[in-house]
Amino acid sequence: MKMLTLLEVGGLEGLVAMIILIILVVAFVVSLIVALFAKLIYESKDGRKFSKSKFWTTVLISMLICGLISGVVCGGM
Repeated sequence: MKMLTLLEVGGLEGLVAMIILIILVVAFVVSLIVALFAKLIYESKDGRKFSKSKFWTTVLISMLICGLISGVVCGGM
């Protein structure tokens, strides 16, 4: 009996969805780390407070930048 390769099976939508989800999870984790560093730096001066809305805005902006970088890397220039 021949072994089926991935391309012979067809219907690769699940694989594509898994790759996209992995990219999103990695971007989210990296964005959380960047936001935590930004929070630590912001709060280290003059006793300022880094609000939740600022934190999640920083995470969102960082995820958008990660998306741009992955688009350039995956899509080429």
